[in-house]
Amino acid sequence: MAFFAKGKIFAAAALMMLAAATAAQAAQCGNTGAGFEAWKAEFAAEARANGVGSKGLAALARATYATRTIAADRAIHKAFGGSVEAFMKRRGASTIISKGRSLKKSNAALFARIEGTYGVSPGVLLAIWGMETGFGSSMGKQNTVSAILTLAYDCRRPEFFYPHAIAALKLVDRGALSASSVGAAHGEIGHTQFLPGNVLKYGVGNKNLRDKSTALASTANFLKGHGWRAGGSAQANMGAIAGWNSASVYQQAIARMATAIDGD
Repeated sequence: MAFFAKGKIFAAAALMMLAAATAAQAAQCGNTGAGFEAWKAEFAAEARANGVGSKGLAALARATYATRTIAADRAIHKAFGGSVEAFMKRRGASTIISKGRSLKKSNAALFARIEGTYGVSPGVLLAIWGMETGFGSSMGKQNTVSAILTLAYDCRRPEFFYPHAIAALKLVDRGALSASSVGAAHGEIGHTQFLPGNVLKYGVGNKNLRDKSTALASTANFLKGHGWRAGGSAQANMGAIAGWNSASVYQQAIARMATAIDGD
């Protein structure tokens, strides 16, 4: 559910790309799959104008309307309802804390290296990792390119997903994604569930976020980029956590789990 949070992160790029697309008579959105193929043909010209190359355009041509993504999008707000305590119980916070403590010890060198580079403590990274994918056990089965293009086409929030759709195609050009890559329902990628635009901006190394070390370092880079203060607790860095996810119950759950993991 990482996308729920990252509305502000890519906002400037979204406005610039949307303005460019509008000036070029942007492809018409739709509320069903009926117009998706026609939209793709128009979007291809916009993608090319935004620097997408042949591999990305080929992935665009292969994309299909993702009905499961639309179903998940329509139900998204239900996932963040209720109290923090209820949310944590639903998401298995006690298990995340227990396994997070274990993984912190068994990956001590990795977390020490990440903290030394980005100033981000292990607990928040482990809390996010556990919350998003159960520490990599469930990274999703939805075709990433199809998911993100479907959301860019859908009339509900095309301005938010438009730049991420362009970014996904650029990642295909660079080899970090392929036309057959899979992830979460909203196009989130890898161990900690980045949207494509955020992979381009904050991804480190080869940007392969299905690699544990790359994903965790990229997440730390993201948090640092959103104001994480080295040496501060998760509670003292709520602004950076809010950059990761805009839902209050999510933010509070992450901070509580991070505190418990780092307190071990």
